[in-house]
Amino acid sequence: MSLFRFKGFPGTGSFRHGIHPPDNKALSYESKVEVMDTPETVTLPLLQNLGVPCKPIVKSGQTVRYGELIGVGEAFVSAALHSPIAGKVKKMKVVTLPNGKRLTAISIHAEGEQIPPEKLWEEMTSKDWPRDCISIYDPLTIVKIIHDSGIVGLGGAAFPTHVKVTPNDTRMIDTLMINGCECEPYLTCDYRLMKEASRSIVTGALLTGRAVSAKEIVICVEDNKPEAITKLREATEQTVIKIAVLKTKYPQGSEKQLVQAVLGLEIPLGGLPSDVGVAMSNVGTVAAVARGVIKESPLTHRVISISGKGIKTPKNLFVPIGISMGEVINFCGGITQDAARIIAGGPMMGFSFSDLTAPVTKGTSGITVLTHDEISNEQETSCVRCGRCVDACPMNLVPTRLALAARYNNPSIASQYHINACFECGCCTYVCPAKINLVQLIRTGKRLVAAWENR
Repeated sequence: MSLFRFKGFPGTGSFRHGIHPPDNKALSYESKVEVMDTPETVTLPLLQNLGVPCKPIVKSGQTVRYGELIGVGEAFVSAALHSPIAGKVKKMKVVTLPNGKRLTAISIHAEGEQIPPEKLWEEMTSKDWPRDCISIYDPLTIVKIIHDSGIVGLGGAAFPTHVKVTPNDTRMIDTLMINGCECEPYLTCDYRLMKEASRSIVTGALLTGRAVSAKEIVICVEDNKPEAITKLREATEQTVIKIAVLKTKYPQGSEKQLVQAVLGLEIPLGGLPSDVGVAMSNVGTVAAVARGVIKESPLTHRVISISGKGIKTPKNLFVPIGISMGEVINFCGGITQDAARIIAGGPMMGFSFSDLTAPVTKGTSGITVLTHDEISNEQETSCVRCGRCVDACPMNLVPTRLALAARYNNPSIASQYHINACFECGCCTYVCPAKINLVQLIRTGKRLVAAWENR
């Protein structure tokens, strides 16, 4: 019997269904964040967020400074883009991201004097972040700075942060929840950030809380991260912020499951956390908010994990957005001889890719390299209607019905069974004894439904 206890919050500290895959975090858990040098070239796709691409405002041959605005987010659900290096703009190009999207990108070649990236990381890890003067910042000013800084969700979804924190008279926010669960196997970038830069997270949480006028601020961490919990508790002393220590379970970091686990609230099907008075942000995101507001620095760098048994030296790195995946892998010693698959992100929700020229984007949380031994080569067989995928699904969906609807080109059935409520966590595929790639079929089904609805 579990000895887990959850006190001080309305929820139970966990959620219904879900799974317990091996977390494999030991590979990079103790690896302190290392800072990569400024690369010769960065490639910056104009779409690095959920929503609309930004509009480029620089031309080929133009010289830009570090942090200079190079793309404007003209739509509400869009994000600005800034140069992470000083250099000269090269000819626009088209890049393919690991998720298969082909996007126009700005390429910049490093020239002139660079701001040392070590200085940026030292700012992040400083203990001098203010906690007692947050009230001097007007909420709308904070929202504008977040917008102008190009900050998006750094947990993977890359939703423009200013959209989440913009005041809405019809949806009042009671609680701001900061997600530090990092339940995806292998990845440890959020853990290292909580351990090494807890003060910037706390300042960013206070600023974000003021922006949304939240009555409560809660930082949520799974109980497999005791050292991060200790650092956060020290950093939040004499503040209004609470720490919620949750049961380790996948996908605890999903916003619907996290709201249920901490607050005991059910977000309506197809709804958002704001429907129940909650705003959600990632620990890396609020650290970026702190830098944007206090240091007047836009989002140009982020922490990522490079892990897996197929990487020679797993690490956590502070890298400029736009650096190539290949350069990052080479910095970790390259891949091992038995490496079999490279994934952008973690193995549950990430995307396999082979083009190492693909750039790190704002939404890149890490790179996982798996070996042949870690990959199942079992052949797919027929569904035996065992119901394991139903038991595992945290959204209470019927994954087999969704997959069959996609396989047999039936968008009506897929829509009827709420295919768009699936957030592709991979629980169903993980537990399927028939080795059916349910998530891939569901992704196909979503595209079918979108085309069917727009016919």
